[in-house]
Amino acid sequence: MVDMLDGRKRVLIVDDEAGIRDSLSLLLKNNFEVTTAKDGEEALEILDAVDPDLVLLDVLMPRLDGLETLKRMREKNNALPIVMLTATNTVKSAVAAMKYGARDYLNKPFDVEELTSLIISLLDRSGDEDPMNKVVEPGVSRPSIPLKEADFGPLIGRSEVMQEIFQRVRQIAERNTTVLITGESGTGKELIARQIHKLSQRSQKPFVAINCAAIPETLIESELFGHEKGAFTHAVERRIGHFELADGGTLFLDEIGELSLPVQVKMLRFLQEQEFYRVGRSKPLKVDVRIVAATNKSLEEQIKEKKFRQDLFYRVNVISIHLPPLRDRFDDIPAMVQHFIDRFSSVYGNRKIQFSPEAMEILVSYDWPGNVRELENTIESLMALAPDEMISGEMLPRKLSARSASGVEVFKPQVFEGSMDFEEAERAFETDMIVKALRKTNYVQTRAAELLGISRRILKYKMDKLGISDRPEPGRTEAVPGGEDAA
Repeated sequence: MVDMLDGRKRVLIVDDEAGIRDSLSLLLKNNFEVTTAKDGEEALEILDAVDPDLVLLDVLMPRLDGLETLKRMREKNNALPIVMLTATNTVKSAVAAMKYGARDYLNKPFDVEELTSLIISLLDRSGDEDPMNKVVEPGVSRPSIPLKEADFGPLIGRSEVMQEIFQRVRQIAERNTTVLITGESGTGKELIARQIHKLSQRSQKPFVAINCAAIPETLIESELFGHEKGAFTHAVERRIGHFELADGGTLFLDEIGELSLPVQVKMLRFLQEQEFYRVGRSKPLKVDVRIVAATNKSLEEQIKEKKFRQDLFYRVNVISIHLPPLRDRFDDIPAMVQHFIDRFSSVYGNRKIQFSPEAMEILVSYDWPGNVRELENTIESLMALAPDEMISGEMLPRKLSARSASGVEVFKPQVFEGSMDFEEAERAFETDMIVKALRKTNYVQTRAAELLGISRRILKYKMDKLGISDRPEPGRTEAVPGGEDAA
């Protein structure tokens, strides 16, 4: 791993926007020695003096643009890792950057964790002892990468289900088989795809991601397969598609269920024949690309509705990974909260907020319909706006406490007359209602949860918290305040 304490690595940031330079400097200066340049010419002038270990290089700059700067830097030092940063998401410029020797290509606004992880990864690979830097002979497995028990690259998960997923990713990474990742929006499907690529023998080649739902149907074929000059109106030049851009690496097709049926036919042909046609080209092209697809829809239902081809489904669903929603792995939430606090700490003045037991209980009890992405945004919002370092339940967004308490609010308690304090009364009321629901459903938790109007996950959490047994014990009656006839 990169040594961030002794012999700090040097990063050169080249960008004509002062705000970008300042933001990146603030982000990286705690771990790296940072130098900035306002354009390509200044960067080339100071390159030898700075002797950077890595360069972050903008594409669009005055005087000397990023691609020309990249070429000249390569002439000076062919081994220097260079990452291109740009606000223009065009396949053409990405292809050119890779052609001239860029190690990676990120779009603004970039993800802070993704950028930091990429920098550390590239600097690690430059070391002689890095097993990922060694040439791998055909048929020889790449050395395994040590992983923490709970963390898996950018993924966090102590729960049994996530540990099983991490192990499955390790097993399939070295194979070239097509993978289908399913799960609700915000569960981390792209992170899993990137981890599959990172642990594979394709890791030194491009990882190219495309969201099939974000591109109009009229343009998706051109984006995927490219087109020839004059193939259609406004096709003023030849365009390289994502398949060619990912040659040798991995193509991640997010929301594959949104592809139109005609494009699905072309996708099927590629998976069968490993070749495709650019729009307007009569000869096929061959590339070496591994397909990893993802969807938040049921493709089986799409097939029934004639919206997805069954033969394509069988081709993409060779190996499947299902990511559970956050509400079904709530025991991961405390670790994920700490992970996001650590990630955003340097961005918000090295803040280290903490959560009271009451606040953490609300976080764990909330359903998180937006999954990990919603949790991440919530923590960042608190890091930015919370007035105190200790976060209480009252400081959390109102929707969290309202939703987490919804199971109780279904029943309007009228039985408390001041003989208990509020917390004791609330505990007694919850115990009463849960035990009655369990008895009424013969201790079938799924049915009891439906009766109470809450999820089974929240029911199990509350049962553990309140010490309620999951089955009736012979000769023992649960302590129900007020007896069987209590409200």
